[in-house]
Amino acid sequence: MSLAPPNPTPDAVERHASRGAQALAIEAQAIEALRERLVGPMAGAFAAAVEAMLACRGRVVVMGMGKSGHVGRKIAATLASTGTPAMFVHPAEASHGDLGMVTQADVVIAISNSGESEELGAILPVLKRLGVTLLAMTGRAGSSLASHAEVVLDSGVELEACPLNLAPTASTTAQMALGDALAVALLEARGFRAEDFARSHPGGALGRKLLTLVRDVMRSGAQVPSVAPATSFVDAMREMSAKGIGCTAIVDAAGRPVGIFTDGDLRRQIERGIDMRALTVGAVMTPNPRRVRAEQLAVEAADVMEVAKITSVLVVDEAGVLVGALTSNDLLRAKVI
Repeated sequence: MSLAPPNPTPDAVERHASRGAQALAIEAQAIEALRERLVGPMAGAFAAAVEAMLACRGRVVVMGMGKSGHVGRKIAATLASTGTPAMFVHPAEASHGDLGMVTQADVVIAISNSGESEELGAILPVLKRLGVTLLAMTGRAGSSLASHAEVVLDSGVELEACPLNLAPTASTTAQMALGDALAVALLEARGFRAEDFARSHPGGALGRKLLTLVRDVMRSGAQVPSVAPATSFVDAMREMSAKGIGCTAIVDAAGRPVGIFTDGDLRRQIERGIDMRALTVGAVMTPNPRRVRAEQLAVEAADVMEVAKITSVLVVDEAGVLVGALTSNDLLRAKVI
């Protein structure tokens, strides 16, 4: 038995919404203050951090404890998906063997709002001996973490959104935003394109749209209905019925499409009262059918069909020879549209 949803009183609605809005306002102010630092006194440090990661011959290793660790995992994931090889290493686990994953060729981003995390502090001397480039993201420029780092990024906030000013809220929001800013700056500096993003997200909608080619989803070989212009209308209908895609290509002796006949064409001819049984398909076909190339993106074929308001399109090779057919249902099944 499901419970009825709560029905808060008007006073409760006002109180909770007001508290939530206040938290958002505090976090928004923290982000704005961070932005002002980034284009002001922190501009040089930010640029140095970006250049260090661009020059990195290994991976960007992100570290952080507690809530900063959760933020660090997200930053590492964002970097990795936007062209910067990155991973997260837990500082506590690093002290028990995982530090072996860090090499001299790596750049380490260590995140700690206080800059005094014991677990991070325990491995900072080892990282320095290893010779890695250390970037600190901290709210305290005079902290132990900052003193060990080559570059210090000030992620400090004046006030947490927590009414007790204790729970990491605005500070973790600032860390997350600063990580995004680094990822975006690196993305642009690398010339990272939508196609590159798609290659690291092949299972997502963007990946399907930017990676799926017509040849990946088209019907080919014996699945493609085709007849010669001199074929009787009755035989052309048999070909359409056998292949089951609601159309047939009409091809010349070289296999190049010269026309197409679809279910829609059939309906229109019937409405005109024409007896087609004695006609050839060439007499009733639609000439100069729309074509796409097998090497085109499937989403481009979808655009062709949408603009022309058709549900199928023929696929040809470089010589214009018919090699396939593509329908809107094929694109739907492939989740391209």
